[in-house]
Amino acid sequence: MGEGTTGRPPSVEDEETSVHEPLALLLAHLRSGPGGLTHREAERRLVVFGPNVLRRRGKRRFGRALVRQFVHPLALLLWVASLLAFVAGTPVLGWAIIAVIVLNALLAFVQEQQAERAVEALVAYLPQEATAVRDGVRQVVPAATLVPGDVVIIDEGDRISADGRLLDGSLEVDLSALTGESLAVTRAAGPTDARAALVEAQDVVFSGTTCTGGTARAVVFATGAHSELGRIAALSERGAPEASPLERQVRRIAWLIAAVALGVGVAFLPLGTLAGLSLPDAFVFATGLLVANVPEGLLPTITLALAVGVRALAVRGALVKRLSAVETLGSTTTICTDKTGTLTTNSMQVLEVWTPREGDAATRPVREVMVACNTADLAGGPGSVDEGDPTEIALLRYAADTGTDVDLSRREGRRRAIFRFDPRLARMTTVDDTGESDEQAGSPPHPEQLVVHSKGAPEAVLPLCTRVLDGAPRILTEADRARTRAVQEALTARGLRVLAFASRVTVAPGGRRGVEFAREEVERDLCLLGLAGLHDPPRPEVPAAVAACHESGLTVHVVTGDHGQTAAEVAREVGLRADRIVTGTDVAAMSEERLGELLAGGQELIFARSSPETKLRIVDALRHRGEVVAVTGDGVNDAPALRRADIGVAMGRTGTDVAREAATMVLTDDNFATIVAAVEEGRRAFDNVRKFVLYIFAHAVPEVAPFLLFALSGGAVPLPLTVLQILAIDLGTETLPALALGREPAEPGVMARPPRGRHEGIIDRRLLWRAWGLLGLVSAVLVLGAFFVVLVSAGWHPGAATGPGTALHGSYLQATTATFAGIVACQLGTAFAARTDHASLRTVGIFSNPLLLAGCAFEIAFAAALIYLPPLQRVFGTAALPGSVLLLLLPFPFIVWGVDEISRWRRRRRRDRGPAPR
Repeated sequence: MGEGTTGRPPSVEDEETSVHEPLALLLAHLRSGPGGLTHREAERRLVVFGPNVLRRRGKRRFGRALVRQFVHPLALLLWVASLLAFVAGTPVLGWAIIAVIVLNALLAFVQEQQAERAVEALVAYLPQEATAVRDGVRQVVPAATLVPGDVVIIDEGDRISADGRLLDGSLEVDLSALTGESLAVTRAAGPTDARAALVEAQDVVFSGTTCTGGTARAVVFATGAHSELGRIAALSERGAPEASPLERQVRRIAWLIAAVALGVGVAFLPLGTLAGLSLPDAFVFATGLLVANVPEGLLPTITLALAVGVRALAVRGALVKRLSAVETLGSTTTICTDKTGTLTTNSMQVLEVWTPREGDAATRPVREVMVACNTADLAGGPGSVDEGDPTEIALLRYAADTGTDVDLSRREGRRRAIFRFDPRLARMTTVDDTGESDEQAGSPPHPEQLVVHSKGAPEAVLPLCTRVLDGAPRILTEADRARTRAVQEALTARGLRVLAFASRVTVAPGGRRGVEFAREEVERDLCLLGLAGLHDPPRPEVPAAVAACHESGLTVHVVTGDHGQTAAEVAREVGLRADRIVTGTDVAAMSEERLGELLAGGQELIFARSSPETKLRIVDALRHRGEVVAVTGDGVNDAPALRRADIGVAMGRTGTDVAREAATMVLTDDNFATIVAAVEEGRRAFDNVRKFVLYIFAHAVPEVAPFLLFALSGGAVPLPLTVLQILAIDLGTETLPALALGREPAEPGVMARPPRGRHEGIIDRRLLWRAWGLLGLVSAVLVLGAFFVVLVSAGWHPGAATGPGTALHGSYLQATTATFAGIVACQLGTAFAARTDHASLRTVGIFSNPLLLAGCAFEIAFAAALIYLPPLQRVFGTAALPGSVLLLLLPFPFIVWGVDEISRWRRRRRRDRGPAPR
């Protein structure tokens, strides 16, 4: 197969075959001809080559995914804890821990089943039926039964069913799903350049693309997985998404917690035994350490908090399919964005019309060509939509707004011939009956006269012109040509796409309707009418979004299938610092090292005429450098890069099903500004995850400290806290405040700081110090102090019996309840301390998070129920607390919060003072 392909079309004789070889030789290799295949031969080949569908190689294994949740490091620790509980003779505790394991596993399993179906969605791009020639007869067959050698007939509006080479005719084909090119291209039977890439071959059509005009016959040379669409499907399948930064960090957190819990158990269990603990007490001690060190609510809390972020993003126009992607957005360092429809409005408009003679009347002939040499149709009423090429729609809108009749039936009724836009010629021409204004093209209307209307690139139309309409037609001079080229350059410099318009009056041979016209005879001796500059304007909100990207340290590259100069002008208008254009051909010629050096240069780049492989290489190179990459896309060709990126962003309005399925996030408004809003939401979500991790970790110290005190004292100090009370704290009192922390508004300046590094985790040394060394230690001192105050005031001394039936048992229950209530009180202070990382609580407002206030109210009510309701007292080993003990606990929240507030104030002072002068 020719250059630019990745394989060869399946040959019936399994020989080395090239699509670029002479048509007769290709037909011979395919053992086919203009009359197509017989039914028997087609059925035989269907067995050999398989159906014309795209299949996924692997299947999802739900059982394995579910089992994986039960062997997660945190789950394994809880299994050990439940086993120890049964051994210690506390089956209620054992079953309670198993229930926690099952709950966590089910929540995590549901999260993982946010499955991606990119390859299945590609199947939607194959039509259900196709028109083929079988046994010499034109007939409709299931598209899945097409095989190499079949001859198919393609008409306007058809979605092409397989890769084929045209036998005759010409087509206008929308290749945007494969190439990203915004303009339709012409494909015609005839010789092709064997050196060209397959996708650029002028007589080849591809499955999944759409015919927007013309009729042709083609011989199929590739189907199913062997087609260009199948090749992209294979790229998508190989590019399986990796674990997000958050998923990797949570995994590391789990192993860290497991190591700490096992380490503490291994270190202190022998110590407790040596200190005189009985074997049952030793098991209770080990179980307590494990349960206290495992934050049972961590995974479901992260899951639910990220779900809050998903809902917030949906309100802002971004639908996220994978919960962990919310955090990934916050760590994004580079955005590779498409141009059309993302940075721009995807609505071309005529910005300026120039004619040799100024005045509104002078533009009337130009408007006539805009309408006549046009196949688009404007929406006719409510609920209808414009149909056709965006450029032609823009021309019709301009003509309609200036009073020209743009009725489609009138145009088609006048048309005698049409020569569709040919990218090689860069122009389009129609031959029409004369209209009331066509005398300005050279002569008055006449029943036997026709008028030629032509439009295209100025360099393609101007050489065909011999006259110019300057009030009246006159000879086109070299000065006129120079003046026209100067106007063209001025419009191009402003980033406008320039079209030239020309016409002339002719007479049909013999005056007969239906006569065949030769293009070279029609497109000559034209009269230049004028130029038009068209523009796809940037979205008005994009410049501010780009500025926000630059302020927050994000780099934005434009990766588009369009022309580089057009993309460069759009980039300039929206404020991107992209002054270098790199084509797909340039990237293809670069080594991996050279591409990496280019991307490491620190400048924003424009990658023009990009292929799927180009986009994929750019994403891989950026990720290899440690960047967290977000990529936008809307076509089939974008699917591999969308899957490979850390965040794939598909367009919801103009995007294909393939892109939407391959992506992690879908923009409902196709707006670049929404990506920036999503990054801000991601940063807020990451900060909030840190907040409730801090909140949960801070309680490990006051939960572990009582068990350590019990073990180190050899049982002389009774256990200040029971294991069931720990579960009540971890799954009851702390859950709602932790979830409410996930709804915290963003701290001031969240988009003014640089993005995090790929390997920067949720947990760092400062968070651990703040959780364990500050908040946790203060809380532990307070709650153990409350325990001893209650117990000592009742007459206890070290070694005194406190078990059931003893005189101190009631006081002991009150003391353990004071420990439990003290931890709850400290949780309240920790919750308000965790609301900010640097700023003072005053800057965000005490009452700005009503959900946290409600969560704290629930926490108090839940704790009160466990303390004062007799049925719960019997289960959790609590006792009613007198008013004096409640007064003792009352200042705990303010002490915990106050200590952390002072610490943050000192850190702000050090930051504001900066480094000391030398």
